[in-house]
Amino acid sequence: MREVYRLSLRQLTGPVRLGLILLLGVLPVGLAVVLVWTSGEEGIERDDFVSVLLNALLVAGVMPVVTMTLATAAFGNELEDGTLANLALMPLARWRIVLAKLLAVFTMAGPVIIASGVATYILGFGFEVRALLSLVVGLLLGVAAYTAVFTWLGLMTGRALAVSLLYVVLWEGVTGSLITGVGYLSVRGYALAVMHGLDSTAFEPLDGQVIGLPAALAGAVLVTAAFCGLGVRRLIRMDIP
Repeated sequence: MREVYRLSLRQLTGPVRLGLILLLGVLPVGLAVVLVWTSGEEGIERDDFVSVLLNALLVAGVMPVVTMTLATAAFGNELEDGTLANLALMPLARWRIVLAKLLAVFTMAGPVIIASGVATYILGFGFEVRALLSLVVGLLLGVAAYTAVFTWLGLMTGRALAVSLLYVVLWEGVTGSLITGVGYLSVRGYALAVMHGLDSTAFEPLDGQVIGLPAALAGAVLVTAAFCGLGVRRLIRMDIP
């Protein structure tokens, strides 16, 4: 399992892919700097900062795109070049192979998203411990759930990146913004609800937009576990040349 994990990390750290995810991670920080610079003595409006930078940009945009870029390639590379059979022939249970891939994606995506979110928030409001911890927990759960979903998609189709993008834009973006109940079936909704549930004062602009904290925690855990299981099931049943 350790060798699969190391191999996956090497595959995911290509210069182009690594440069892309780092650029995406820096984007909210750069915009936060601009917002702070132009806000003047009046300071930053929390509503605008949370709604635009943290919600619309970081959680709805950067987090899923960074994760899907890595997760869809976790098995996609092996499927494209025909080396998945080499993994399948290893004396290793299929669930361990899937787990190693998931951990590799999470290792790459998690720190980028967390660093981006923490730096962005600190630039806007300073070092508020409870708010930062709430932000970190919400983002970690979001990255974990997206990792499981997009890794499974990478095993299901050769067009996983396109399908993932459509899911994020149409379901979590358009539909989620129009129908509040979609939050119960949305990774973005889980992440935002956890942030708000753990610190409703710092994330007050999300009032009325998110589901309850227990439902969000349960949803994030269930989605992550379910799609991890589906990934293992797919790897066991698929016809590997």
